[in-house]
Amino acid sequence: MRHRLVTEREIVAAVLARHSPGAAEKYVQEILWRTYWKGWLEMRPAVWARFLEERDRKREEAGDSDAVHCAERGETGIDGFDHWSRELVATGYLHNHARMWFASIWIFTLRLPWVLGADFFLRHLVDADAASNTLSWRWVAGLQTVGKTYQATAENIERYTNGRFAPAGLAGDAVALSEPPVEAAADLPRVVPHEARNPALLLVTHEDLHPESVFAADASFGSAIVVADRDLLWGGAARDFAQAAAEDTAKRVRTHFGCNTEVTARLDAASLVAAAQARGLRQIATPYTPIGPVADALARIGPVLAGEGISLSPVRRAWDERFWPHAKRGFFPFKKRIPALLREEGLLGD
Repeated sequence: MRHRLVTEREIVAAVLARHSPGAAEKYVQEILWRTYWKGWLEMRPAVWARFLEERDRKREEAGDSDAVHCAERGETGIDGFDHWSRELVATGYLHNHARMWFASIWIFTLRLPWVLGADFFLRHLVDADAASNTLSWRWVAGLQTVGKTYQATAENIERYTNGRFAPAGLAGDAVALSEPPVEAAADLPRVVPHEARNPALLLVTHEDLHPESVFAADASFGSAIVVADRDLLWGGAARDFAQAAAEDTAKRVRTHFGCNTEVTARLDAASLVAAAQARGLRQIATPYTPIGPVADALARIGPVLAGEGISLSPVRRAWDERFWPHAKRGFFPFKKRIPALLREEGLLGD
């Protein structure tokens, strides 16, 4: 789901085909949290830029901090927390409850910078995602929903781990962090329409590895590139997963669109220009890339392509076009809109 090998729409459709809307409501809302986070950040790109700037500054300030290293190595002496730290590094995964407990202890008990904790997750999670990870850490810290924090308690941890962990000495209160005001939500960035009738180079990145459900089956592609750029992913587990997924995607693209398809190890302007010019193509079509490292890279590449007379045409999914604009406020107003939006998608009856 992180790389859209399976899409939100596909999951919701499958669930609603088997269960009543009432029975599936909570599960569908959990799936839509990802859609909400992506849309929220897409309309507030400065929050991502602020995270990167603060992360780099806190890294420099922390230097060779023993406290940060002990937390990352699982050597704090806090029951549960140390296990989750080692589990994350070893497996690239943590259960959602453990992620929340970990973040709360990192911020309020260990009093470490939240941005360094978010960065620790990004460097190890297989499903590391700019929006979901950054905004979830902000939510725990009391920044996302201003003043409202998530506090891990020993009782809650002991209950939901069936007594496996019962940490002592956790912070007795969780005072929300503060920051300068966040920008108001802007409209979604405009995308240049893709001229489907004109042959194009198809560019697929790890942000959306299912172009078959983005473009029509008869779309005209002179060639295709699937990028597995390890510099645009944070951790080894995520890089290995994306590499294998890219190879699988290339096979599917080759069959589905009937065009020559290659997997490349780098997303850069020179390679894209060379690939397009080799086929005499003046247009590069790509599934829309939301806020994050790939979008940052494409923002730098776009002007170079334009200088060579090559247009970059991102195509945003209908699902995102429908749901993202409603992520301007908190999740609860968004949640109220879910049934109506699902009806518009043809997934719910009247």
